[in-house]
Amino acid sequence: MIVKPVDTLSKIVRHHFILRNMLCDCCLKVIGLLAEKHGFNLVKSRLGEITVEYDTEHLTLQDITDIFKTSGFEIIEDKETHLIEDIKRVVIELVHHSTYNAMVRNSDFIVGKFNMSYPHLSTVFSHHEGITLEKYIIMQRIEKVKELIQLDELSLSEIAYMMGYSSVQYLSTQFKKITGYSVSEYKALPEKERKGAGLTT
Repeated sequence: MIVKPVDTLSKIVRHHFILRNMLCDCCLKVIGLLAEKHGFNLVKSRLGEITVEYDTEHLTLQDITDIFKTSGFEIIEDKETHLIEDIKRVVIELVHHSTYNAMVRNSDFIVGKFNMSYPHLSTVFSHHEGITLEKYIIMQRIEKVKELIQLDELSLSEIAYMMGYSSVQYLSTQFKKITGYSVSEYKALPEKERKGAGLTT
């Protein structure tokens, strides 16, 4: 991407970045802290995309790129990788940041965010990520279920209903398949081990 001077006399330039692994509000806070710490201005930010201004007398584009990389944010250059990150953000919006609606198909929700067919999105996603888009959605649903279990405010029946499972048994079976633990085994884990309870398939 082209680095643009703010004006012809200024040594302040503006640059737009597309970032991998920037998928939650906490990431936006981290970016803000990085800007404050390293002395560049955050002009615009949303999940996956930021625009910064910096003084070329103090920072270079490579400096800022390295700052992001060492903080776990990879710079995205190609369109397909950008699309994958957009798909991930939409899935996270679907599962984590809205009331999950079992009456709305996952595919319909995702297609509604893009001017592309679900088979195309699914094919591109599988090619880049090594898992199907549907499997990624399932993994995110289980992560949300884990979060709700940890909060301990809802019964398993209420969680199953909230997350669009047809029965507690279906939820329990999928939970065991993905995490390697039954729900009761997961509840019995120490908090530290709960956070590390991985996705097994």
